[in-house]
Amino acid sequence: MLSGVALRFKPDEVPNMRSRVLTSSLVIAVALAFCGVAFAHHGSSAYSDKLVTLKEVTVTKFVWANPHSILYFDVKGEDGKAAHWAAEAGSPSALGLIGWNKNLFRPGDVVTVHMYQAKTGNPVGRLSRVVLADGTTFGDSQQGGATFNGVDTQQPTQ
Repeated sequence: MLSGVALRFKPDEVPNMRSRVLTSSLVIAVALAFCGVAFAHHGSSAYSDKLVTLKEVTVTKFVWANPHSILYFDVKGEDGKAAHWAAEAGSPSALGLIGWNKNLFRPGDVVTVHMYQAKTGNPVGRLSRVVLADGTTFGDSQQGGATFNGVDTQQPTQ
């Protein structure tokens, strides 16, 4: 039986098959290596599991871009100095499905931000929701939005 298999290929084709197998194996190994990096990007281990509420912050910039939109804002400290913060949200396509748009936040807007701060203590984090001055709430796409039929579905922990 083995001799029958060997006779199916000409002697000059066998090295060509070995080359194909090696090339295919290399491509698969590289693809698997990059898959790990892609999945690691979407982990949340860098953020605390405690929701932080920052009241009366001033929006400085809103970036509506892939892969994550980012809200930049200033938080006044007890000394009156502003600390610059940033909170990442979902992608524009995901946020657009729950009512967000690129003009939602303007520099100078005063809002309340609910977010999961970085475990390092740096002034960055993952956005949970933003409450506008008029009380309108916008939740992040990762949280499924903050309202359902006008009812607030996310209560922050203090």
